[in-house]
Amino acid sequence: MSHAKTQTRKGFEPPLAPLLLCVGLLLLSVRTFAAPPDPDAAATVVVFNERDASSIELAGYYADRRGIPYDHLIGLSCPLEETVSRADYDKTIGEPLRKAFLAHGWWKLERGRVNGPTVQSTIRYVALMRGIPLKIAGAADVPGDEPFKVNPVLNHNEAAVDSELALLGQNSLQISGPAPNPYYRNYDPLKTNQIPWLLLVCRLDAAEPATVRRMIDDSLAAEKTGLWGFAYVDSRGIHGSGGMGVGDEWLRRAASDVVRHGIPCIHDTAPSVFPEYYPMTRVALYLGWYTPEVEGAFKTQSVRFVPGAVAVHIHSNSADSLRKPLRNWCAPLLEQGAAATLGNVFEPYLSLTPHLDIFAERLRTGATFAEAAYASQNSLSWMTTFIGDPLYRPFKAQQNPLAEPARAYSEYAAYRDGAVLWAANGREQGEPFLAAKAAELKSGVLFEGLGLLQSGARDSAAALASWVQAGKTYTEDADRIRCALHVVEFLRAEKKKDQALAHLRQEIKRFASSDAAARLKAVELELDPPPPPPSPSPSPSPTPAAPKPQRSPPFRAFQLEKSFLGCTHATRRPLHLLAPREPGEPLG
Repeated sequence: MSHAKTQTRKGFEPPLAPLLLCVGLLLLSVRTFAAPPDPDAAATVVVFNERDASSIELAGYYADRRGIPYDHLIGLSCPLEETVSRADYDKTIGEPLRKAFLAHGWWKLERGRVNGPTVQSTIRYVALMRGIPLKIAGAADVPGDEPFKVNPVLNHNEAAVDSELALLGQNSLQISGPAPNPYYRNYDPLKTNQIPWLLLVCRLDAAEPATVRRMIDDSLAAEKTGLWGFAYVDSRGIHGSGGMGVGDEWLRRAASDVVRHGIPCIHDTAPSVFPEYYPMTRVALYLGWYTPEVEGAFKTQSVRFVPGAVAVHIHSNSADSLRKPLRNWCAPLLEQGAAATLGNVFEPYLSLTPHLDIFAERLRTGATFAEAAYASQNSLSWMTTFIGDPLYRPFKAQQNPLAEPARAYSEYAAYRDGAVLWAANGREQGEPFLAAKAAELKSGVLFEGLGLLQSGARDSAAALASWVQAGKTYTEDADRIRCALHVVEFLRAEKKKDQALAHLRQEIKRFASSDAAARLKAVELELDPPPPPPSPSPSPSPTPAAPKPQRSPPFRAFQLEKSFLGCTHATRRPLHLLAPREPGEPLG
């Protein structure tokens, strides 16, 4: 028997917590509208913690920037900590919000059911501001809950606050296990979908309030100009229909999709992340995995995101905390300049995390951040949090075929047109177009992107020539280094080590006066490491001592730690790899 959370259950009625409108709004400037109100803004509620001054201020700032009605701001008096108990969640977050939705007339319940499910709603989006707790701790013996004792995967009731609130309109007492998401794999805007109880809940949250303001500003700016830049996809070269191959396949599909639709894509298939010396610049989209903490280029904080960038790194505990700017992945990505990300607050199990190929495709086709996030997630009341402006449409400007991009982005638009032509009509049409535009615009972006396409077509000579030309055309050292690395990596892959070293050393001389040389020398050491020091002369062997008992073999311990996929204690469950399910199929 399935215990999916869509079944009807009795409602709970904990005491009503204080529910106040933001007094800080009195300090805001008078709002003026130069255009008709956005229907998405009218369908959005902003939730803040009235015990946190920055939460109040950020709620007003976001509402002003988005044109959200002030009576759609809801203040809660809830704990200030990131982790909240189940009892405190019900008392200070869940039930006060439900009563506010009913009091404002945003929800209508099933006739005759005071505590029944929502059957009509005017609200689709919820933005939780920094200061609202991030996650709900597990609890034992919760009244009305039915733990799943047969399948241990479903016998969890800890959750992300966002994910739990998404099904607030069901008014269910069932909290154990993941609930099927009816919006999963949906390509329609939610406003045209008949799922009245579903809320697309995201949070505007980060280590610092200033970061949240920047996320809001960058999202709005990118909507006006378009999100232009490179996609960086970091898969691990794992193949197969099960196990870790599932996550790698998501990333490969995402890379293939952006290439076909005209976004220049650098796809790394090595087991490690992009290395420290790798110059990740012009980053509009980053998708990768799988280390517990920021590593490689992100560790050196040298990654350059474009305003409005979306960045996601898959890991079991990537969003364990958003208050610590160097911990895990979500907080560091935001501090380094991303405008939106997503992650897991507790162990999620791989197939119950967002499918990043769907997420990236929905964003590219003009969906809001919230729509893309929830369309990619097959489960609710689970472990994932979505961090960013729920109304943000990164590729909104690109959806208008008649709109001319700003001059600063003309090279990206030209690349898009040529790459789409290549995908639709073949290389014989796409390549001449891109080559001509690269020469006309004197664009390193176009030359580099052309080389990436030629590399994908297995034309090494053409790819190398394009990358060399890109390196001569770019003016920034980081971009020129990356083009040099394209050449070196391609030659190394073709077993042409001597040619790779020769090109690398030639580039080192070009950059002798900058720190670029140090980056390239790190690659040289990988290609041509120095010989190991000579072994010392053996000394006479002492009489062997009696063997001491060992706690455990070191290699065995390492294998155990690796098997827990980022969890350092055996008390945490591993990220088991469940078989993917079709939309709507019961999880129980």
